[in-house]
Amino acid sequence: MVKKLTTDMSLTGNGLRDWLVQRFFSLIIAIYFLVLLGFFILHPQLNYSTFQHFFASTWIQVFTLITLLSLFLHAWVGIWTVITDYVNPIAIRLTIQALVILTLLIYFFWGVEILWKLA
Repeated sequence: MVKKLTTDMSLTGNGLRDWLVQRFFSLIIAIYFLVLLGFFILHPQLNYSTFQHFFASTWIQVFTLITLLSLFLHAWVGIWTVITDYVNPIAIRLTIQALVILTLLIYFFWGVEILWKLA
């Protein structure tokens, strides 16, 4: 019962797959960071209008949304691993995991709201 409860809240139900998925999400986050870095380097005299125009383009909105989702899932895999390793009482573990999921969802939807208001 404890083993099933432990793996049910993991992303894929397998430690190796979780690790690989987390590395894939980190790759998406790194590529997004490089795109933003390139934009800032190419626009040294950046103003709000240019910044807003950049984020109004559909491709950057979709890429930002994918990156937000990747950040959410990347964080969940990492936090789930730490909580599972170091918090032994099941009730406390599930409470912390539920709070983390709630917090990550709030941050995700807040990020989506900010993204679509910029457009």
